[in-house]
Amino acid sequence: MTVVTQEDSAETTVVVEWVERELGGRVTALERQARWRPTWFVDVDRDGENLALVVRGERGAGIPLQFPLRHEMSFQRVMHEQGIRVPRVYGWIDELPAYVMDHAEGRPDFEGLTTEQSDAVMRDYMAELARLHRLPLEPFIEAGIERAPTPAESGRLGMRRFEEVWRAGKNAPNPLLEFMLGWLKRNPVDSRGRESAIVWDSGQLHQKDGRLIALLDVEIGHIGDPMMDLAAPRMRDTVLHFGDFNKLYEEYERAGGYPVDIDAVQLHHIAFTLSNELAFRNSLNDPSPDSDYMTNLHWCSETNLHAIEALAERLGIELEAPELPDAAPSRAAVAHRQLIGMLRNTVVDDDYTRYRLRVAFRLARYLQRESEIGAAIENADLDDLVPLLGYRPRNWQDGDAALEQFVLDDDGRHDEELCRLFYRRLLRHKATLGPPGSAMVAHHVCQPFTEYPVRNP
Repeated sequence: MTVVTQEDSAETTVVVEWVERELGGRVTALERQARWRPTWFVDVDRDGENLALVVRGERGAGIPLQFPLRHEMSFQRVMHEQGIRVPRVYGWIDELPAYVMDHAEGRPDFEGLTTEQSDAVMRDYMAELARLHRLPLEPFIEAGIERAPTPAESGRLGMRRFEEVWRAGKNAPNPLLEFMLGWLKRNPVDSRGRESAIVWDSGQLHQKDGRLIALLDVEIGHIGDPMMDLAAPRMRDTVLHFGDFNKLYEEYERAGGYPVDIDAVQLHHIAFTLSNELAFRNSLNDPSPDSDYMTNLHWCSETNLHAIEALAERLGIELEAPELPDAAPSRAAVAHRQLIGMLRNTVVDDDYTRYRLRVAFRLARYLQRESEIGAAIENADLDDLVPLLGYRPRNWQDGDAALEQFVLDDDGRHDEELCRLFYRRLLRHKATLGPPGSAMVAHHVCQPFTEYPVRNP
C-alpha cells in the first residue's frame, strides 16, 4: 500500500494539472523518488505516444541551494539549446516550485559494462565537457547565468557562493571549514582568465548499453573556470571509477578542450572537497524531521577526509591514523539492539516509506556506535588540543570553539600540524557512523595527482 501524506497529495495534484495543461495528454503514472529532494517521475500518454518526464524541486529540509532553482533550469535549457546532451526543459511550476524536463534513459553508473565500454562512455563524456567549454558565452549571459565580475575571478565565484550561504546560516563553530577556507584564500587559484559554461559538479551522467545519454544535475552550473569541471569528478571517482585521470584529461584536450592546467585542477579539487560540508553542516547542526541526516553526515565525513588528504598531498606531508577505541557498550545497548532490529525487520510496500525507514535504521546504528565509543572519541580529541592550545577544554563544544579561534588567529603558521590534527579527528568521528566494516565507516581515497605535461594556456 502506498502511503500518501496530505502534502504529497497536494503536490501530486499540482504536477498532474500542470503537465496536462501545459503539455497536453493524460498522466498515466506518477511516482515520487525515494530520496530527500522532492522529485517526481511522470508518464504522459499523448495520442498513444508515451512522454517520460522528471519534475525536479528544491532541496527543502532546511538545506538552501547555492544558486536558485530557476538558475539551474535556465542553465540546463541553454545547454540543451546549444546542443549539449542534457534533458530538454519544458517549463516551470511556480506552485511547488519545480521545473519539468525529459527523463533521461539509462543509469548513473557502469554496472554491467566492460572496462572498454566504460572507457568509451568516459571518452564521450570528456568530449561533451570540451564542447560545453567551447560554447559562446553570450546565450548563457543573456539567460542570466551568473558570472564572476572579472575573468580573473572565474575560479572563485562558485566557492564564494557556497561560503556566503554557509556563513549566512552558520549555527556552530566549524574549525575545519575555517582552516580550509583560510588556506584557500592564502593560496588562490589562478584561472589565467579562462571562462566557460561549467557544470562544476561534474561526473554525473546517464549511460545506456555503454553509450552516453546525458549530463545530469547542473544545479551549481555557472560561468567559471573550465578546470573546475576537471577537478570535481575526482571524489565521485572513488565510487564510480572513471579511469586514470591523466588519460581522461588527454581525451578532453584531444576533443578540443582547454589545455589542462594541473595546478589549477588541484586547487579546484581541494576547494570542491568542502562543498558538502558547506552545503549540509548547518542542517546537520539543526536538522528538520524530513532531512536524510545520515546520508548528509556520511557525505560530509567522507569528503572532509578528502579535503585533508588533498591538502596534505599539496603540502607534501604524511598523515598518520590514530588508534581507535574499543567499544564499551552502555546500559542502553540492549535497547539500541532492539530498535535496530525493529527497523531492519519492518517491511512496507511503499518505496518512499521504505526509504524513510532506512534513514531511521542508519540513524539508530549511528546512535548505537556513538554510545559505544563517543566518550573515548571526545577525550582523544580534547587531549589532542593540549599541544596547540596549552590547556584542555572542558568538553567538545568548548574544544571546537577554542580550535576555531586558534585557526582564525593562526594565519597559516601551523598548517602542517593542523592538517595532521584534523585528519586524526576526522578518522575518529568517521568511526562513529556505524559498526566496524559497514559501508558508512569505509573510506575511499581519491586518485593522487601525478605529473601532467604543461600545455600552452
